[in-house]
Amino acid sequence: MNIREKYNINTIGRGERVMLFAHGYGCDQNMWRFITPAFQEDYTLVLFDYIGAGKSDLGAYSTHKYSSLQAYAEDILEICHQLELWDVIFVGHSVSSMIGMLAALKEPSRFSKLVMIGPSPCYINKDGYIGGFSEADIHGLLESLESNYLGWSSTMAPAIMGNPDQPELSEELTNSFCRTNPEVASQFAKVTFLSDNREDLQKLAIDTLLLQCTEDVIAPMEVGHYVHQQIRNSELAILNATGHCPHMSAPRETIQAIKQFIS
Repeated sequence: MNIREKYNINTIGRGERVMLFAHGYGCDQNMWRFITPAFQEDYTLVLFDYIGAGKSDLGAYSTHKYSSLQAYAEDILEICHQLELWDVIFVGHSVSSMIGMLAALKEPSRFSKLVMIGPSPCYINKDGYIGGFSEADIHGLLESLESNYLGWSSTMAPAIMGNPDQPELSEELTNSFCRTNPEVASQFAKVTFLSDNREDLQKLAIDTLLLQCTEDVIAPMEVGHYVHQQIRNSELAILNATGHCPHMSAPRETIQAIKQFIS
């Protein structure tokens, strides 16, 4: 199958350097539309949908293959290989932060910088580490998702987005969740919320920007500081923005932080 159709790849912009944008759980590439105009004059932007999300080829999905974040990292690398991308500035939201890290650890020469928006290497509190959720919390979340995905989506999306003064964003995220195939959503949720990539953080040597929101129910402040301590070539930018999706709720602040880092 054509690689562009498989991942619904769209390329915009005119710059020599490439920015590759990877969306978070339950989302698609459309979520980047508030910030991409600020970069397309100076960079070539590559947008895509993970298999099972957006307008990607659902027929390429299998629960066996996508049983770990590493499978999604392999997809990132497939895109880089097929499009002959080098010196990539990778911008990943939420779980894509860890997916991008795994891709960069396997083929570091492909990437020049990483931007992680709301990263979390582990969502469960364990071994003195604060991830934001107890193990019972996560299993309850996953059970609720499996039993009533549409109800779960309408409850979780507003909490994830935050910013109740912008209800249209919560509605958009809810609708995005609801468009996702429930089987894919359930599997990706398990892979995401049960993952533990803490040991991988110290292996990363690529310059990395961490964007941490002041209030974030998915990736609390303690997580941002932890990731910063573990990645030796990292910068931590604490945004005034709240919620887990500052590229949507606070695009200007997000753009400014990214531009300062990559310029």
